[in-house]
Amino acid sequence: MLKVYTRVLYVDIDVHHGDGVEEAFYTTDRVMTFSLHKFGDGFFPGTGDLKDKGAKEGTGYSLNVPLNNGITDVSYFEEIFKPVFDKIMDMFQPGAIFLQCGADSLAADRLGTFNLTTHGHAQMVEYVKSKNIPTLVSGGGGYTIRNVARVWCYETAVLVDRKDISNDIPYNDYYEYFAPTYDLHLLPQEMKNLNNQAKIDEMRTNLLQQLSDLQGAPSVSMQYVPPLYERIVDDDDQPDLGGSSGNKRKTKKQHPAELYDSHQNTPDL
Repeated sequence: MLKVYTRVLYVDIDVHHGDGVEEAFYTTDRVMTFSLHKFGDGFFPGTGDLKDKGAKEGTGYSLNVPLNNGITDVSYFEEIFKPVFDKIMDMFQPGAIFLQCGADSLAADRLGTFNLTTHGHAQMVEYVKSKNIPTLVSGGGGYTIRNVARVWCYETAVLVDRKDISNDIPYNDYYEYFAPTYDLHLLPQEMKNLNNQAKIDEMRTNLLQQLSDLQGAPSVSMQYVPPLYERIVDDDDQPDLGGSSGNKRKTKKQHPAELYDSHQNTPDL
């Protein structure tokens, strides 16, 4: 994405901190990372404190939202995600967005400790989509499989403007997995929200100030790059009709590990 866009925003709504992406781009101002995650109590990976803001040229371009158990739809989206995301749009002005939709931040996840519903989780997807910026959406964690299927089904519907799909899951080969409700949407669990309101307000204020301290959207000189997935390779299978050596052409070269529907790749049974 950085070959094409000057600035890229990475948004991570997985229950775990997006530590790998943050570390990879911790010292650059061309990638901003925005991660909302469970923090403390020895929860994996143990990183993502509010004070972790980036280094060198990347100082201020890592935004971390360390949360406690039981965060709800309203607290997560209205009080944190939306105001911070809007400020990111103003200050960073990304050319493209990578949105990682980890399903382990849903209520009733086997490993997660948050209390988001499918509607609440999809609010982030819908809001990012509303900005009309080129966006790549991926999955992520999720350890209660039936709920992973639920939320990614609904978020796909949101992305293709079909969010009004029925709450009744149609009968299929895996229908029994969705017992006892057989509904698409999850309801919040009966669990206490351990996120103190004063702490949330303070954290939001700190993040907005961190963004305000940036010196506007960073600029970078861009140059022409070749189209993606195209490269020059030796074509050993083509005869050298011109009598010259080093005959080359632009092509996609099949990797030995790739599978194709042809008899050459069908093993003998």
